Order: sequence, then structure tokens, then C-alpha cells
Amino acid sequence: QVQLVESGGGLVQAGGSLRLSCAASGRAFNLYHTGWFRQDPGKERELVARISSGGSTNYADSVKGRFTISRDNAKSTVYLQMNSMKPEDTAVYFCTANVRFIGGSRTYWGQGTQVTVSS
Repeated sequence: QVQLVESGGGLVQAGGSLRLSCAASGRAFNLYHTGWFRQDPGKERELVARISSGGSTNYADSVKGRFTISRDNAKSTVYLQMNSMKPEDTAVYFCTANVRFIGGSRTYWGQGTQVTVSS
């Protein structure tokens, strides 16, 4: 019922910025908890940032002060603004949406977008 499509990835120099977008299809986007994960070859997938349906946010320690997650419920879109980027930010970034219901929950994933930071 929910489809997520990421965009905005690419190649950027260290110290530069990128803005990722995640367009979501669904009937109740305003109720979804959403977030961004990333994974680089040889590393575990890690949570980068999340934002609740009410707008509460949290971040991985490695990106605090540099990345900002936001959402626009009217546009059914989640954003990740990435500033002061470092080579270690290189990864495939995935958008997620978590839908909770009586009896359980379901997480939807986007296809991923490659982010590469050069030194």
C-alpha cells in the first residue's frame, strides 16, 4: 500500500551538501513514522535519522549537527539535508516508512540512492 521513491543522490566533494527526497504513496502518510538508513559494502545497515508522525526527530551520533531530517505531510515527502559531508558518509541511502496497527507493524523500504563523497 506504501511506495517510497528516493532521489537526490550523487557525487559530492567533502564539505559539500546534498538533499535527498523520498516521495511516498499512501493514504495516511501523516500517520507514518519515517526515516533514513544507509549501508556501504562491508558495513552494517545503520539508522541515520528518523522523524515521527508528530515531527519528533533523532539522529545517529555520526551525523548530528550536519544532517537534518524533515517531512512535508501535504506533499507526502521526507527529506534529508546533508551538510558538511564526509567520505565516511558514502553509502546507499534508503528511505523507510513504518506503519503501526493493532496487532503489529509493517515497514516499507525505498529502492535506495547512492551517495558518494570524495576527499
